[in-house]
Parts: sequence; structure tokens; C-alpha cells
Amino acid sequence: MHDEHRMEIFACRNSEVLAKKIAEKLGVELGQSNLLTFSDGEFQPAYEESVRGASVYIVQSTNPPVENLFELLLMIDAAKRASAHKVIAVIPYFGWARQDRKDRPRVPIAAKLVANLLTAAGCDRVMSCDLHADQIQGFFDVPVDHVYAQTVFLPYIKKLKLKNLSVAAPDMGGAKRANSYGKKLGCPMIICHKTRAKANVVESITAIGEVEGRDIVIVDDMIDTAGTLCKAADVLMKMGAASVRACATHGVLSGDALENINRSSIKEVIITDTIPHDFAGQGDKITVLSIAPLFAEVINSVYNNISIGPIFQRL
Repeated sequence: MHDEHRMEIFACRNSEVLAKKIAEKLGVELGQSNLLTFSDGEFQPAYEESVRGASVYIVQSTNPPVENLFELLLMIDAAKRASAHKVIAVIPYFGWARQDRKDRPRVPIAAKLVANLLTAAGCDRVMSCDLHADQIQGFFDVPVDHVYAQTVFLPYIKKLKLKNLSVAAPDMGGAKRANSYGKKLGCPMIICHKTRAKANVVESITAIGEVEGRDIVIVDDMIDTAGTLCKAADVLMKMGAASVRACATHGVLSGDALENINRSSIKEVIITDTIPHDFAGQGDKITVLSIAPLFAEVINSVYNNISIGPIFQRL
């Protein structure tokens, strides 16, 4: 590593565990910061060491509550005002990404607003994983390094050695992702077509493709309430599937998600640690793979001005 602009890795509260793993992989110490909280809930983060002239990487997933996003914004602002050379927001899970367009009248495009806020705070670069929609990269006027959890999931799926593997998209929007997995794994694809009664409520699901006797892996970018996933798994099993698993980068797992998964016919749900969870005593269907080595490699490449292309060419 060159000494001109030293690397500093910091964590916001929501992503401390992941940031420590990333720092370990990079062979650096996680930077020291603290957070002062006032009695009314207002908070003030502070760096406990100099960041002058440094390339500062701040790790924080911005899943709700809003405090996680706002803490990241304050940390970016503090680094800028402390004369950091560059401030890079490492956002493994980019929250608000489902609001990436006006899909009905009089609604915000929250993903664009969040992009504007990060830039206004002084962010020089953004790193994220499996954005809900690829075009969100274009919402930023700063460079975006968009990495894919395929590099983590594909070796795991191959190790399962499933006899009659098929990859499934949980909806029409996920067809491109499923097709990419199918090509890399050399297996056929199934598309689940769903109709929604309202947000987070699925009315019906039908599957397009050969299901009978197949070991199916549903691939998606996130699992929220797991309603779609569990319904799709049950439909596929009724259609004669041998087994159903799921790979999803971001385990949002809100509401009754874990109960839904445990009750469903799904065999295993594989997620990454972009969002922190403690699954102790909550069933054994969830497998967590770490995204830290992937982010460490991307950070190291960007810091040392090395192309990140080869990371994706390995897939």
C-alpha cells in the first residue's frame, strides 16, 4: 500500500461486525470513532483519530430505521470537515432502493433522494452490493462500484452438488439475475409469475418452466417478509420439485419472515451478512455467507488503482 493517502476503515453502529471482518481481510485496524447521544435522541458521531489526508472508507448498511442512513451522512460530513482526502461510502445494503421510479402517482423516488443526500454530504465514491435495480448507479454523480454476491453464492451452490439443478426467478423482474446464474451453473431456468394484492402481499404465483423432479434454487436480491419466497417454494413443491432452496443477498427478514420460512417447504435459505442478524434459537434453515472478502478485495483494488474487472471475470 502506498503512503501518500493512507487507508482508514471506519464503521457505523449497524455494520461494526462486517466492517471488522473487512478490516481484518485488508490487514488494517478498524478506525476508532464514538457516538454521543443526547437525551432527545439526537446523536453526534466523532472520529477519535486524525483522518487528515486519508482515504476514508465508512461501512454502513442503510436499512431502516432512518438513523442508519443519517449516521452515515454525519460520518461522511465529519470526515470531510476533518480534511480527509477522499470519503468512500461502503453501503453493502443500499436501503430505499425499491423506490427507484414513480410506479404510481404522487410518490417519491427515494433511491435518487438518498443518492443526492450522500453526494451533498461529501461522498466521493460509493460501493454497494446487488442494488435492487442496476440503474440506481446512474442516480449518482460520483463513481459507483456495484459488486455482485454471485461470487459468494456460486461456489456454495456448486458444493451442494444438486443432481437436477434449476435456477428460479421469484418474479419477472428477477429473470435477468436468474438467467445469469443459470448460465454460470449450466442449468435451466424457471420463472415464477406473481400478482400482488398490495405491497408485501402476494395474491397468486404460477411457475413457467420444467419443475418436475428438479432441485430448485430461487435467486433474489433480498428477502423482506419472505411471503413471495415461501409461496413460490410451496407452489414449486406442489408442482413436483424435488427440493427448493433460496439465495438472497440481503436478508431484511422483517415481520414474521423467519416464522414464514420455518413453516414453509423451503429446505434452506442462503443469505449474506450485508444486514446483521442473530439467528440463535430461530431454526436451522438460514445459512449466512460473509460478503467481507469480496468488499475487502474491491476496496483494495480501488485504493491501489487496480481494475476490479477481474473480480467479475472469475465468475
